[in-house]
Amino acid sequence: MDTKISPRPLCRFDELPEGEAVALDAMLPGGEENLIVLRQGGEVRAWLNICPHAGRRLDWAPGRFLISKGLLVCAVHGASFSTQNGACVGGPCRGDRLHAVPLRLDSDEVWLA
Repeated sequence: MDTKISPRPLCRFDELPEGEAVALDAMLPGGEENLIVLRQGGEVRAWLNICPHAGRRLDWAPGRFLISKGLLVCAVHGASFSTQNGACVGGPCRGDRLHAVPLRLDSDEVWLA
């Protein structure tokens, strides 16, 4: 008998606070990673929770992120990333970007794409 484990959603869409980012763990092809998941309007975006400048997490406290004027700010060195596309627009890694993780919405649930 085949006992494949069914994939599970990351979370429900309504569990994500509007305009805020949360940290969620996800199993990716390379192993388990911590993600930054951001809900803006009817869209959800995700990136690896790793600053391209220092290789550290961006949250200032576990699962807590600073978002100001449409920018996600790294707690370590203040690098600022666009919440639209993850591009670094200010700070020590200007011109670099966060590593995007594709998501999809299905039946009000957020899934890895």
